[in-house]
Amino acid sequence: MPSARWPLPRLPLPTADALHRAIRSQRATATRTVRESIVSLAGLLGERVLNQAGQEVGRVVDVVARLYGDERYPPVTGLVVRVGRRRAFLDASAIAAVEHGKVTLRTARLDLRDYVRRPGEVLLARDVLDHQLVDVEGVQVIRAADLYLAPVAGQIRLVGVDVSVQSLLRRLGPKRLRARPTPDKVIDWEAVAPFGEQSTQGPSTVRLRARQEALHRLRPGELADLLEDLGRPGRQELLASLEPETAADALEEMDPDELEGLLRESSPQRAAELVAAMEPDEAVDALRDLRGQERQELLERMPPPIRQRLAGLLDYPEDRAGGFMTTVLVTASEHYTVGEIRARLGQQAEHRNEIDAVALCDDQGRVLADVPLFDLLIAPTERRLGALDTLASPVVVEPQADVSEVAAALVESRRSSLLVVDQDGHPLGRILADDVLDALTPETGRLHFPRLLR
Repeated sequence: MPSARWPLPRLPLPTADALHRAIRSQRATATRTVRESIVSLAGLLGERVLNQAGQEVGRVVDVVARLYGDERYPPVTGLVVRVGRRRAFLDASAIAAVEHGKVTLRTARLDLRDYVRRPGEVLLARDVLDHQLVDVEGVQVIRAADLYLAPVAGQIRLVGVDVSVQSLLRRLGPKRLRARPTPDKVIDWEAVAPFGEQSTQGPSTVRLRARQEALHRLRPGELADLLEDLGRPGRQELLASLEPETAADALEEMDPDELEGLLRESSPQRAAELVAAMEPDEAVDALRDLRGQERQELLERMPPPIRQRLAGLLDYPEDRAGGFMTTVLVTASEHYTVGEIRARLGQQAEHRNEIDAVALCDDQGRVLADVPLFDLLIAPTERRLGALDTLASPVVVEPQADVSEVAAALVESRRSSLLVVDQDGHPLGRILADDVLDALTPETGRLHFPRLLR
């Protein structure tokens, strides 16, 4: 007799919040034993280094860690110690314990050598403390008020960053208080990405590659906020760590003044590459904010097709339809099937924010209708565009129409976009509702909405 089969219960999928809580619960700073053994880097500086017999052999000048490696928590690889008037390197293998107010060695004999930076290493006090970091989960630029060390997996490691005002005050206070950590606001190191000046002596790109997954979880507006908050070295390093399309999306969300400054601080070739990767209307806005000579230099460094497209848009006044339209268009004749158009749209995924309809044109390239993407979604795959039941007359303006005319046409038609056409009815570009808002309120900059899920 076959055994009875009981239906398995359907378990609910974990929410994004639950997943993040599970990840955080596995981190070093969430472990009680680690938290109880945390040592303040700021409090360790200047403290005694004792040999096995308890005799002082020097004072801590800095802590060396392999910051740019594959480890979740960077291991301490040694100390820079002041012995008399000399500064020497003490390898981590000689360290028995790192405690509040002192470092104890395994032996009474010292093998002191001059410090030479090895690949991936940084001096934590000199290169990281008080420098800019990015809290990827909190989507904010932070400054390290203190760094926390603790024994993890048999090694002393960097486990957290303290960003509290209390820690800054502690460091300014009496020496007896500096050694004690005050972890009121600690960010686990795994949620941190180092950027900028602190990494100029090390192979920072190694570390940033490890942060790609976390950075790609951020929206363009959030990346734009980080770019605006970072200093010049950090901006360039963050941009270098992003894919060109992701970087362009972030630049499009930046405040115009901040974007202008970023382009000016970049090399002309790099600035040209960034602008060329932006959507045409956004690229034109960025170029207009530059001086004539700067603008021309960037245009000359772009591929000819992009240069010609942007130069053509720059010829229109910025308050006219031709000046704030995008030239990203998908056009098709009546003979195309819905399935063929869907395939073409799939090839334009990088421009998804600029395309909300397909311009249906006759054999001479003149606009007959503007087909919303929703209509293409619900129509049968084999249906030809010319046979769609939902076809309606397109909403069009000429390139010299001012912003008020464009806004009125959108409001009256209840459409999300309209087409810009020449005097013969050939499509030149498209204007979306948000383009009109940007043109009407240029002084307000971009609105960055917070993420709803963590």
